[in-house]
Formats: sequence, structure tokens, C-alpha cells
Amino acid sequence: MVPTIVVLNGPNLNLLGTREPKIYGSDTLADIERQVAAHGKTLGLAIEFHQSNNEGVLIDWIHAARGRAQGLIMNAGAYSHTSIALRDAVSAIELPLVEVHLSNLAKRESFRHHSHLAPVAIGTICGFGAFGYLLAIDALAHHLNIKGSTS
Repeated sequence: MVPTIVVLNGPNLNLLGTREPKIYGSDTLADIERQVAAHGKTLGLAIEFHQSNNEGVLIDWIHAARGRAQGLIMNAGAYSHTSIALRDAVSAIELPLVEVHLSNLAKRESFRHHSHLAPVAIGTICGFGAFGYLLAIDALAHHLNIKGSTS
């Protein structure tokens, strides 16, 4: 069985490439999805990629990962700073999570400095743009001890 990683993207990430490119970069979400899928394939991982502007839909995808995926990568966008419900959903399914943010949150507005997801994640990657997703795949593969990941 090929290990499955679910990659979830939250609100406004569907606008990547045109939304504030000085902050979020010029890669579109489709560009990131292609990069992540290709990188996952090199590690023998199946990647499921989803985006929603709706918190409830994200929670449903988190629940659906339980029992069939080996881990999660999530860029919850602004929900990272506001959603206890997303945090509780991640806690409930007991899968390792890597939190990703395109921008460096420490350089942003103070309300972005706190993440409700960080305490239930194995780690957070921020500030590396689209490359952060590839780093997250490597980190999760390493955490799961997947053959081919960096040691």
C-alpha cells in the first residue's frame, strides 16, 4: 500500500499567483499541487490535494483522512489564527500534521503570530513560499520513516 498524505489549503489560497504576490509569491495553487505531487511521487507517496474557503469542509476532509492517510499537511491560512475547531479536528484523528505558511508569520501582523494548529502539529514551516510545501513533504516522510526520505 502506498502511504497517503493529505494536503489541505484554507481560505483565499485559491487566489495564489494573483493575491498579494509580494507576500505570497507568484506560484498558483495548481503550480504548488504539481510540485507537491511530483515530489511525493519521488518518495513513493500518494498525495491528495484539497482547497476550501469553508472551515466545515476542511474539517470534513480532516475527518475523512482518519484511518486511510498517514499524515496531513495543512496551510489553513487565516483559520490557523482563529479556528479552535480545526485544531480539535486534527487532535481527534491522531495523525501527524505539518503546518505550512507561505509567508514568515513572525514578520507579519501581530494577530498572525499565534497559531491554534501549532500545538497539535509535529512542526511548522513558514516563510519559504511554495518551497515550504516540499519541505513539509520531506519532514512528514522523515517523521513517518518513509524509505527515500532524508535522514
